[in-house]
Amino acid sequence: MRKLILAFALLLTPVMAAQAGVGVSIGINLGGFPELVPVPGYPVYYDPRIDGNYFFYDGLYWVYDRDGWYSSAWYDGPWNFVAPMYVPLFILRIPVRYYHRPPPYFRGWRDDEPPRWGQHWGRGWEERRRGWDHWDRREVPRPAPLPLYQREFSGDRYPRAVEQQRSIRAERYTYRPSEPTSRQQWGGQERSDRPPGAAPRAHEAGRYDGAGRPEQGNPRPGASYAARPEPRADRPQPAHRQADAPATYRPEPPRADRQPRQMPAPAPQRAAPPPREPAREAPRQQERGREPHGEPHASSR
Repeated sequence: MRKLILAFALLLTPVMAAQAGVGVSIGINLGGFPELVPVPGYPVYYDPRIDGNYFFYDGLYWVYDRDGWYSSAWYDGPWNFVAPMYVPLFILRIPVRYYHRPPPYFRGWRDDEPPRWGQHWGRGWEERRRGWDHWDRREVPRPAPLPLYQREFSGDRYPRAVEQQRSIRAERYTYRPSEPTSRQQWGGQERSDRPPGAAPRAHEAGRYDGAGRPEQGNPRPGASYAARPEPRADRPQPAHRQADAPATYRPEPPRADRQPRQMPAPAPQRAAPPPREPAREAPRQQERGREPHGEPHASSR
């Protein structure tokens, strides 16, 4: 029977995941903000006083009750059922010892390890969520800030309408969830292409104060920025250009202690030598005994 229920739930998981705005009552009525403390080594909180399986992770409250997981953005609900295929990995990894009201099938399981969800939900679930119980404990994301603003809302002041809860949260809590399931329940305005349980991006894993606001020096989640080198104290820094002004080339002004560079004068060109006259050939003597000028010799007269 349990396997049939699980198979039916797997077929309806897309429908269930899409109905993030539909809330139900599961009998949780704390009457005031819980005293949440972190689970050591996990980005998850729990309340040691509550007689139930009550946790806080990624901006949402999580309760394991009646063999199913439920989540809510406010500590007293209303609650939304989350199908086993979409429960975040770090919720599944919570050790057994932090379940203050464990179901009967938890008996005999080690309290320092997560529940054996594959054994409980069957082979189909385990194949689709393969590796859920293996992770690098050095790469655990920072826990989300607690929504301490909800302390002001208790008793008759507690908002029961989902739209009223969203309006108050938008004004008082700037954290943005990293899990796809949490984002969908947050209001459906943000989407994520990462698988459940993936570590948040750098700008989503920043530090927050007690009210859910980014600490000083930490950019707001979702902001795009680039790291800038630290300015050196031994040299003056130029004034920053306006962000909307186009970048133009500006030549560096000449320094007073630097002489302008002079180019050497060109070498004088030498005059070309006059052309040489061709050598004249000596006249031939036409006859023997005649002078060069054509007169006969004296002995021949």
